[in-house]
Amino acid sequence: MKPYALDPSQSRGRLITEAESSTRSCFQRDRDRIIHSGAFRKLQYKTQVFVNHEGDYYRTRLTHTLEVAQLARSVSRELGLNEDAAEGFALAHDLGHPPFGHAGEDALSEAMTKFGGFDHNAQTLRILTKLETIYADFDGLNLTWEMLEGIVKHNGPLKKPYPRAIVEYNKIQDLELNTYASLEAQIASLCDDIAYNAHDIDDGLRAGLIVFEQLRELPLIGDIFKQVAKKYPDLQQGRLIHESKRRIINTLCADLVKTTAKNIAAGKYKTAADIRKAGKPVAAFSTEMQANLKALKTFLMKSVYRHYKVNRMTSKARRVLKDLFTFFLAEPECLPPEWQQSDNVPARIADYLAGMTDRYAFLEHRRIFDTSYKLLGA
Repeated sequence: MKPYALDPSQSRGRLITEAESSTRSCFQRDRDRIIHSGAFRKLQYKTQVFVNHEGDYYRTRLTHTLEVAQLARSVSRELGLNEDAAEGFALAHDLGHPPFGHAGEDALSEAMTKFGGFDHNAQTLRILTKLETIYADFDGLNLTWEMLEGIVKHNGPLKKPYPRAIVEYNKIQDLELNTYASLEAQIASLCDDIAYNAHDIDDGLRAGLIVFEQLRELPLIGDIFKQVAKKYPDLQQGRLIHESKRRIINTLCADLVKTTAKNIAAGKYKTAADIRKAGKPVAAFSTEMQANLKALKTFLMKSVYRHYKVNRMTSKARRVLKDLFTFFLAEPECLPPEWQQSDNVPARIADYLAGMTDRYAFLEHRRIFDTSYKLLGA
């Protein structure tokens, strides 16, 4: 690894001291703990763009997360970084998302406005440091300082006012919220952009929300689809989509590697600490590629994320979470017993709702509001 990569031997350690593994580095253990967590398993039934029951072929939070992890490892390998740490950041980055994707987060944010707000990144930290209760010696996963720091700051230094959950934890362990995270965390964040931009085109085409003709005028994306169609004029649609998508991913990853390597050379960074003190992100796309991605994101927002069929689905999802929050706030004694013990009832309700999968949220809504539903012995 390069000298500015995260070095396991230089880790600041864990909040609760543990004996080191004889077979795995501290970052490998972090990654493994994330994979074995309950929150990670639930990603299988949480929305990426399409609610889980809309179709089995569309991405879920879990499949999206695995794609991000693969890209983060590949890019980190090219740059001589710590692949295990990059994979850990990628695997954890969406753990705090509630059901129904951004619609669910919007609903919880609105419901929690008077109670300190809701932020999926802060919820991820809460899961990793408190809500996961699978170990005998501590709550949370007791991850290394570097892993927690990178997860909280993967999008850059935090701006005040900080989310409540992050403020509370930072009093216990200072994550240096005003600096940049490691290069591995920065890479994982940009690989998140690569993955969702590419696969949202894929899912949008397969769902019939967009058609090939709409992509032709987009910079970079249009050219790639045209090249593939020209080279393989008789290619079946599914293969055409996949071939174009993989070329988009390869192009974006190559640009990320090239631009980041150029920034590293220009900054003459010697250590991981130098990356944190850089005062600007070191991992980046080229200016041209940033413009291409901006055009793509604008297109996806208008044509996919705000498509009327998606709007109908997300509207229903928002109502489900709002109904549940309002009900439990008025009657907290109806929460499951393990969720009732708290001095902060609204925050505990948000924890309960954010941890639900799409289908469990629908089921819970039915249990409570469908008067024909058989509660006992169901």
